[in-house]
Amino acid sequence: MEFLDVVDEDDNVIGKASKEDVYKKCLRHRIVHIMIFNKKGELALQLRSKNVPFCPNHWSTAVGGHVRSGETCEEAALRECEEELGVKVEIKFLSKDLYRVEGIPEKFLITFTAIYEGSFMINPSAVERADFFSLASVQEIIDEGEKFHPELLFILRKHFGIK
Repeated sequence: MEFLDVVDEDDNVIGKASKEDVYKKCLRHRIVHIMIFNKKGELALQLRSKNVPFCPNHWSTAVGGHVRSGETCEEAALRECEEELGVKVEIKFLSKDLYRVEGIPEKFLITFTAIYEGSFMINPSAVERADFFSLASVQEIIDEGEKFHPELLFILRKHFGIK
């Protein structure tokens, strides 16, 4: 069973709970994302597997996931990167944003960036595929109505000028 830290409105740890209880009881917690770019400035996105429970077949950040209890955000981001894409990257902090959407627990989205050249060794149980896109192409895909993970849309709109 996976446990997550429960945090207050200032992101201080105030307890821990199972992932299941975090969602049942709408407890505030942390999620990490890595926005991976190549040297051409293209953004890597992953298409989530049809087998994942939340947002299957949605485009998502290259890397994203829960911060486990006792884990730093950096450790979580690097762990998720290896689990989902099979690669190691150097990360740089971008932002920490409180994400509020009715009906789900509040989350702190801790977002990092990285530069990576090369191929990904995706985990097929979680990721259908991962590709690099120009930001203009990302906007076109959104405009065409493709399904996007809501946290990715939030990050793109707040920090990368996507509409």
